[in-house]
Amino acid sequence: MSSSADVQMLIEMGFTKDKAEKALSVTGNQGVEPAMEWLLAHGDEVSVSNSAESGDQSSSNAQVGNTSSAPEIESAAEQVAKSLKCNECGKLFATQLEVEFHATKSGHSDFSESTEEKRPLTEEEKAEQLRKLEEKMKQKRREREEQEKQEAIERERNRIRSGKEMAAAKKKLEDEEIKKIVEQRKREKEEDRLAKERVRQQIEQDKLERKKKFEGAAADTKAAPAAVAPAPAIPAAVTPQPAKDYSQTRLQIRLTNGTALTHTFGSKEQLAAVRLFIHLNRKDGNTREFSLMTNFPKKVFTEEDYDKPLDVLGLVPSAVLILTNK
Repeated sequence: MSSSADVQMLIEMGFTKDKAEKALSVTGNQGVEPAMEWLLAHGDEVSVSNSAESGDQSSSNAQVGNTSSAPEIESAAEQVAKSLKCNECGKLFATQLEVEFHATKSGHSDFSESTEEKRPLTEEEKAEQLRKLEEKMKQKRREREEQEKQEAIERERNRIRSGKEMAAAKKKLEDEEIKKIVEQRKREKEEDRLAKERVRQQIEQDKLERKKKFEGAAADTKAAPAAVAPAPAIPAAVTPQPAKDYSQTRLQIRLTNGTALTHTFGSKEQLAAVRLFIHLNRKDGNTREFSLMTNFPKKVFTEEDYDKPLDVLGLVPSAVLILTNK
């Protein structure tokens, strides 16, 4: 069965549908070029065959009817239209499809039947038509290849643009994450500084109060009579010292190659800040994702622990963290 695309292409080149289908069938449906070559070599045979079939059918109809005289039949045969003529340019066409193709291509609209028979192409005309058709096919092939090339270039541009946009979005997310961690560390350092300032002020207040008590006791001792022995001084009540509040912790981080990183962090910093420090400073050549753990006591930290401060995780005033690959 002939390809509809091949038939349509042959029609666009000026052949009739019947001729196109016949040529494709004879050449074994091997494509447009073999069919086109066969048409240029045998196109007249197709027209003669079709005309013969039409003549046989007319003769048969005449014999069946048997109602007209011989002179009338001969006169009618002479007046039978053998082609269609364009009255604007004078070209002859064998079929209605050729007329429609010519009208679409040239814009002509004035056609009429003609008793002139479209003469067959000479060898030179066939060769010239074949050359034009081949040139047209080459031109269409070049246009298709150029279009495919442009489409490939556009796809590559879109891929590169998409890759750049994804890289920029990833970089932006990383920058925002680092910015959040830095801001968190600043807040924690400010909180530590304010806490230290409150402790210092409390110590100064306690010193002033003790000094006032001591000066008052000394004044009372001087005012008492000399004969009276001074009463033994009652030691001031010893106030219990509050548990030491560590503001910093020193962490030793053992990497996968046996080397270690040592750094001091604020006790209120999150474990995520330690992970960021490891990412920025590790030089063990390992880029795989890792987990953190301690041996004493044995504990493996999970993602839920990354937002917790170091003092809450028991990593104050010092601790040893070990990297393990996930």
